Amino acid sequence: MPEGDTVWQAARRLHEALAGKPLTRSDFRVPKYATVDLAGRRVLSTIPRGKHLLTRIEGGLTLHTHLRMEGAWKVFDAGERWRGGPAYQIRAVLATADRTAVGYRLPVLELLRTTEEERVVGHLGPDLLGPDWDPGRALANVLADPGRQLGEALLDQRNLAGIGNVYKSELCFLLGVTPWLPAGALPADRAEKLPGLAKRLLEANRDRPVRQTTGLPRYDLFVYGRAPRPCLRCHTPVRVADQGDGSQERPTYWCPTCQTGPAPAPGSPQRWRDKYPRRAG
Repeated sequence: MPEGDTVWQAARRLHEALAGKPLTRSDFRVPKYATVDLAGRRVLSTIPRGKHLLTRIEGGLTLHTHLRMEGAWKVFDAGERWRGGPAYQIRAVLATADRTAVGYRLPVLELLRTTEEERVVGHLGPDLLGPDWDPGRALANVLADPGRQLGEALLDQRNLAGIGNVYKSELCFLLGVTPWLPAGALPADRAEKLPGLAKRLLEANRDRPVRQTTGLPRYDLFVYGRAPRPCLRCHTPVRVADQGDGSQERPTYWCPTCQTGPAPAPGSPQRWRDKYPRRAG
């Protein structure tokens, strides 16, 4: 799933391609908006809000999209061949005289009044890459349910917006605790570091084509995608298990030596596995 830094990059691409220009074509390939024509209206801006994208259009309209697991916005020059998947996966097209933005596999596509944006993003917690960032409120939100697993609390966009499965695993590694640790059991000194560390990770990667958390030239990530290869710090094999309620697979990676706290036992429903694709390094 795209995380806050990836969505920030997508918003920047859309903004740079479309903002300030009138649309020469719009095409929404979903039944609800199939007859909508925005040609002639100027695109005002595209901004990210957590993992949501808000494209504001002249006339008080906002196109709200969310990428979830497989969605993507691709931007092409006029006349350039579209590359992003087969045509039947296209959900939206926004074109100006010189650029065309094509939305592939968008699971959320909604056209609403700009004054109603809070209806779709108002539930979000402080945005790690947004102007509303509030580290104190974000930490208070995470700790509000002390019995909840830390990894689940970090993924809850109502607590703080922008963290996905990769940053969840990497952040817990850098804090030295497992994602299954109850949030209330997080030592005070590490809890104090959590908001700032999370923000630094996303800010450091919002301009990078490849996400990097280690600061090491040969290795991008400390634990995510590395099972069963050795931990970069202690050389213990990195482990992986699903975390969550089972409604969707959320592969969660950790080092059993460097990270303290509970973890699923081998053979449990959240069992150790290495079926997920490995990352280079």
